[in-house]
Amino acid sequence: MPTQAKAYGAASASSKLAPLQIPRREPGPTDVEMDVLFCGVCHSDVHTARGEWPGTVYACVPGHEVIGRVTRVGAKVTKLKAGDVGAVGCMVDSCRACPSCRKGLEQFCQTGATFTYNSPDRHLGGHTYGGYSSRIVVDEAFTLRVPSGLDLAATAPLLCAGITTYSPLRHWKVGAGQRVGVVGLGGLGHMGVKFARAFGAHVVLFTTSPAKVADGLRLGAHEVVVSTDPAAMAARAGSLDFILDCVSAQHDLNAYLALLKVDGTLCLVGVPEKPLSVHAFSVIMPRRNFTGSCIGGIAETQEMLDFCAKHGIVSDIELIPIQQINEAWNRMIKQDVRYRFVIDMASLKQA
Repeated sequence: MPTQAKAYGAASASSKLAPLQIPRREPGPTDVEMDVLFCGVCHSDVHTARGEWPGTVYACVPGHEVIGRVTRVGAKVTKLKAGDVGAVGCMVDSCRACPSCRKGLEQFCQTGATFTYNSPDRHLGGHTYGGYSSRIVVDEAFTLRVPSGLDLAATAPLLCAGITTYSPLRHWKVGAGQRVGVVGLGGLGHMGVKFARAFGAHVVLFTTSPAKVADGLRLGAHEVVVSTDPAAMAARAGSLDFILDCVSAQHDLNAYLALLKVDGTLCLVGVPEKPLSVHAFSVIMPRRNFTGSCIGGIAETQEMLDFCAKHGIVSDIELIPIQQINEAWNRMIKQDVRYRFVIDMASLKQA
């Protein structure tokens, strides 16, 4: 029988987040139960809970950047034990049998991955509830080990913002000897800068905000270009091997495609609300590539966490109590955070 857990969620698209109770299953033989310590706040949480993306089911409890303390494990669990610090990212299950799953690309499961919230729940029925909650129960195949030495609160956003930027940089083999652009210095972009620098690339950050130049350099960019300066953009034409585009607002892709070398690649990881226009000559004349990427599989996410522990990489965060989540969402929409909110879930005990 399921038991009840405390959570914060939205009762409708127009509702503010508020306390509620949600069901959590008893751990099965391969399950891991965690008390949630920290949960990162992602733009996806807002889009889903406010019904800005199709298919939201209410009550909606967001949160897919979860750091927790293991409390119980099933008899067949080998990855984690009670007392360990574990993590849960954007997925809690998949079919595990399709070609994508067999390649460790569960995010592209051909029958549909089970996402941490707002997906059909294969165990209890109904839909899944995320990490804005006191407890979570997940099959060990979709849990992650958190290496020692990492700041746990600042590690939480690695489960989405981190893997979303790490995966494409790894897939397109970004490294030493390459010039890499990162577009946008927000929750995604600041991680893109950190990873590209750690991989050994020469990093060029593009931002519309002159106020972020100093931060860009502090975070690891070798150069920061204010993209509203036509001369500065023209000076970088045809100079980059790879561009990671982290912007979720409307912007001119063609201006950035023009910065790529022959056979260069622009990878979109931001999610603008409306379609973006690409001119044919932006890609066909210099044989440039325009592509996209979405999070990473479980094995790659574990690889990323281990890489972060080795290189001392975490997110820049602002830690908040759960009672400030509605204000934090509004601030995040206004880009008033540097660079990721994380909820201290101990505050849920007072909710």
